[in-house]
Amino acid sequence: MRYGYFLAESKDSDPIGDLRDQITRAADEGFSSAWLSNIFSLDAITALAVAGAQAPAIELGTAVVPTYPRHPAVLAQQAMTANAALGGRLALGIGLSHKIVIENMYGFSYDRPGTHMKEYLDILIPASRGEQVKYDGQTLKADLRLTTPGAGFPVLIAALGPRMLKLAGTKADGTVLWMTGPKTVAEHIAPTIKAAAAEAGREAPRIVCALPIAVTDDPESAITRGNEIFSVYGQLPSYRAMLDREGAAGPGNVAIVGDEDTVLAKLDELRQAGVTDFVGSPFANRDRTRALLIGAAKG
Repeated sequence: MRYGYFLAESKDSDPIGDLRDQITRAADEGFSSAWLSNIFSLDAITALAVAGAQAPAIELGTAVVPTYPRHPAVLAQQAMTANAALGGRLALGIGLSHKIVIENMYGFSYDRPGTHMKEYLDILIPASRGEQVKYDGQTLKADLRLTTPGAGFPVLIAALGPRMLKLAGTKADGTVLWMTGPKTVAEHIAPTIKAAAAEAGREAPRIVCALPIAVTDDPESAITRGNEIFSVYGQLPSYRAMLDREGAAGPGNVAIVGDEDTVLAKLDELRQAGVTDFVGSPFANRDRTRALLIGAAKG
C-alpha cells in the first residue's frame, strides 16, 4: 500500500507558495503522492500545476474535481495542460459532487447522475489521450480532437455506490474514497470494483482511500473532535450511506485514531481490505501523526 498526504489549503497571503512548500516537504519525506480537494477555494488542477512543478518525484492528485460544471473535453484540456506542466505526474480525480452543491449552488440539474458519469468518461478519457471524439449521448455531446500536450494520466472517480464502482472498474483507473472505513472497503468497495475490472479484462484498479487520521493517547476525544470537524459528511447522503455500512455513528468514528500501534494496525486493516493508496488527512496531534505516516511511507 502506497502512502499519500492530503494537502491543506493555506489562508495566508501566499497560498500557492505554501502549497508548493507542502508538496516539496511531502516529496522529501517519502510520500508517494499528495492530494488537493476542489471545493470553493483553490482550483485544484491549476494550483497543483503551478505549485507542483518545482517538486519532482511525487504524484499529484485532485480529490476531486466536480464534473457537472465543466464539459469533459474542457476538463481534459485543462488536465492535459497541467500534466504537461508536471512532467506526467497528475492523477485526475473527478466526482459528481452532491445535489445540494450542483443544483442549489451552481444551478445545474443533478438528474441522471449515473448516465452523466458514464457519458462524461466516454468523452473525457479518449479526449485526454488525444483521440478523435465523436459522441452523441443523452446528457453530453462532443465532436473534437484535442492537440494539447500532456496526454495520458490516470483518471479516478469518486465511487461509492454499485453503479459508480462498476464505472470506476470498467472505464476509469480506479476510485478515490473519503469517509469510507475498512469494513466497507473489504465487503463492498473492493469486491465490486475489482469484479467489474476483471469482467472487462482490465488491470486491477486503484483504490485510493483518504481518511482523517490522528495519533493520540486519547482516542475518544479525537473521535469527538472528528465528529465536530467533519460533521457535514455525516449529513450528505452518499457519505451517510458509507458510514451506515460501516456501522459508524459519525465521521469521527471512521477516522484512524489511537496510539502508534493502534493506528498502524488500522492502516494494515485497510491494506488487507484492498486499499492500494492511503491518503492521510491529519486533524489532531499533527506532528506526531505526520511522523507515523512518514515512517509508514518509508516502510
